[in-house]
Amino acid sequence: MSVLTCPLCPHACRLKDQAVGICRARANLNGTLVSLNYGRLTSIALDPIEKKPLYHFHPGSYILSVGSFGCNLRCPFCQNHQISMADHTCSSQEVSPQSLVNLAERLTHEKPGNLGVAFTYNEPLVSYEYVLDTSRLLHERQLCAVLVSNGYLKPDYFRALLPYIDAMNLDLKGFTPEYYRYVKGDLDTVRENIRSACASCHTELTTLIVPGHNDSPEQMEEEAKFIASISPEIPLHISRFFPRYREQHLPPTDPELIEELCEVARGYLNFVYKGNC
Repeated sequence: MSVLTCPLCPHACRLKDQAVGICRARANLNGTLVSLNYGRLTSIALDPIEKKPLYHFHPGSYILSVGSFGCNLRCPFCQNHQISMADHTCSSQEVSPQSLVNLAERLTHEKPGNLGVAFTYNEPLVSYEYVLDTSRLLHERQLCAVLVSNGYLKPDYFRALLPYIDAMNLDLKGFTPEYYRYVKGDLDTVRENIRSACASCHTELTTLIVPGHNDSPEQMEEEAKFIASISPEIPLHISRFFPRYREQHLPPTDPELIEELCEVARGYLNFVYKGNC
């Protein structure tokens, strides 16, 4: 019986035959590593670009936004757990890269217009091959490829994708190794990928503030210092938590705390925005 190691993310899942990785989207099927969610879309909508959130990338524009299923983190507060924690048995429709790009191009000629495609809603990096194939086609048509992601990917795979991505919003979940262990990830990997993204394309960052977990001014100061060390021009979105998934018992984040943390970040960064307030 062959055992395969998935090379895509730092989990490096070792998969026996018919086993599925932690992301629920990649499996060993008869000795071949298969992307179970290739072209399987659970969500599709034409969204304002600000909803990603991207405030400094073609503001006022719209973008065709698509999601699949699966995620390689385990945030107990996940805001989209219905699809991020789902597997191949969830409801989806098959849309090839060519069909998606054709739709995106058609929408550019209709009101309110369309920039291209944003891969979002669940974790798009677990659909790596689909994102890569579609983004290449988008560039051939002079359309934009946008990524909304947790950034939790092996850095070599992440860098290989960057030439085909025009903009991204990356979740910086928190700024301690302990917090990333809480969401089943690794801070150093995400930090490295943030640096690579900022050197390659338009990048904005988002931190969701979860009460009692990543809400201290000291953590925010360290985070803002790190971002400013790359560039103080990088926009940071500091978002308010609402009870979701397995964190139903927590209260929503106090709006006054969000404002306090924004003020801390503004000591180092030029563009800091409140989210979900």
